[in-house]
Amino acid sequence: MTAQDWVTLLQDKTVFNEHCLQIMKRIKDYGGEVSCTQLSAKYGESKNFYNANSSALARRVSEKTDCVLPPNRDSRDSKWWPILYVGKYASKQAKSEYIWKLRDPLSKALDQIDLSGVDLFAASDDENAEPSYWWMNANPKIWSFSELSVGEVEAYTLYNENGHKRRIFQNFIDAKAGDLVIGYEANPVKQIVALVRVKEENDGKKIFFEKTEGLSSPIDYQTLKACPELKDMEFFRNPNGSFFKLTQDEYEFILDMIREENPLKMGVSIPSYTKKDFLSEVYLSESQYDCLVDVLLNKKNIILQGAPGVGKTFCANRLAYSLMGEKNDRQIEFIQFHQNYSYEDFMMGYKPNESGGFSLKTGVFYRFCQKAANQPDKKFFFIIDEINRGNLSRIFGELLMLIESDYRGKKATLAYNGMAFTVPENLYLIGMMNTADRSLAMIDYALRRRFSFFELEPGFETRGFSDYKDNLENERFNALISKIVELNEEIRRDPSLGKGFCIGHSYFCGRGKDTCTERWMRAVVDYDILPMLSEYWFDDDDKVQRWDHILHGVFQ
Repeated sequence: MTAQDWVTLLQDKTVFNEHCLQIMKRIKDYGGEVSCTQLSAKYGESKNFYNANSSALARRVSEKTDCVLPPNRDSRDSKWWPILYVGKYASKQAKSEYIWKLRDPLSKALDQIDLSGVDLFAASDDENAEPSYWWMNANPKIWSFSELSVGEVEAYTLYNENGHKRRIFQNFIDAKAGDLVIGYEANPVKQIVALVRVKEENDGKKIFFEKTEGLSSPIDYQTLKACPELKDMEFFRNPNGSFFKLTQDEYEFILDMIREENPLKMGVSIPSYTKKDFLSEVYLSESQYDCLVDVLLNKKNIILQGAPGVGKTFCANRLAYSLMGEKNDRQIEFIQFHQNYSYEDFMMGYKPNESGGFSLKTGVFYRFCQKAANQPDKKFFFIIDEINRGNLSRIFGELLMLIESDYRGKKATLAYNGMAFTVPENLYLIGMMNTADRSLAMIDYALRRRFSFFELEPGFETRGFSDYKDNLENERFNALISKIVELNEEIRRDPSLGKGFCIGHSYFCGRGKDTCTERWMRAVVDYDILPMLSEYWFDDDDKVQRWDHILHGVFQ
């Protein structure tokens, strides 16, 4: 038959009913060559819907046109197919999978008629149906949930490289958009590392998964295997395959385990925090604040260094607030380095477990990076006090590269578990270093290149501290501050000390009119300032005594 003959038949509703037009439209949409399984998987309806309606259509075409059937067909139904299609088996081994291809005249005729009113996809039986639940194995030697960013979509083929169906093929067919998936990394990781959903159901060739959350504390295989509630899980009964069905109870039990280690924070009202708030609390000038912000946003890593009492910790915390625009401690992690701090504490390592063995545990920085990656539209701040007290090369390991601003978002394989890891773009590191600590060696040069250094100085002469002092309305306090300013000038001029040893303003902050008492001021002088001067000038008692008399003279 010619294309024009097919056009006439296509417009005859006694030959091409609504179901038959749907089949034609779907085959054209798929590319003109497809199996019943693929049609069912992508567009809905059962395989029998396509088989039965194609056979019935072919009979009607034969009756209408008296077209001759090819002889010696194997079955009563299949003999009708060649009227509409030419075809072949999907492979020599897969005798059950037959590929249809529209005959050229029929294909050309379909191009000439309007099928816009014909449904491409079958209507859902229940659009409000509950999602199904699944377990997906990722082979980290081929692909990894850990390598995906939150919101990133992974396409997974329904057929392997040899063209064979994946194991438990029906699971891929049954999965629908919106279904919930547990993301598991297979050997050697053997952990649940992500929560996932089916982004798009299969198109006959691939199914599409979207990562919705990375787990800062993954769940080990052995922990799951020991739970009697999961003993009948499809994955545990027959682990051969990649995509397994979960019951709702199994999914919710696993999710409860995940939430124990990776809790979601409930929404609460969070106060806003602005640049103005920062300048009222942290005694920097506006130009210094602007410079500090520019340096941190550009480099992503900064070290606040300065003398004792300049408010490095307070400044770091408030700087994070001001850049977030709110006082949200959930997006801040605070740690302190020391001589025994290690990579195993910071990133991951083997730690003793209850059974007397060792388990691989993630460290604080690893978990915080996962937390930041789950909310890429927000800023997160990792604050390290006493950053120069730790063995930095030992603590950071391969992170020395990943924390660089140019390498943010790049992936590197971790030594302990072979998983890909990245430091997110939205994570900022703020270190703090006391310049007056004589016992500390120079900071590691490799780390120095990756951080910018910002000097914090005593803020006695800033507008913020001046306003604070005026609000106290205390002349004795004003006199004491004047003497401290003079003391700092002498410390700066001392060739064995310098500005890094000045007395910071934070010793004198945090008071109101009722609490700014002479007793408090004397305590600061006697137990903070003078002991520090004794250490600075340990070989010059006369200088220490002179300043003892000057400072105590304020209270005469």
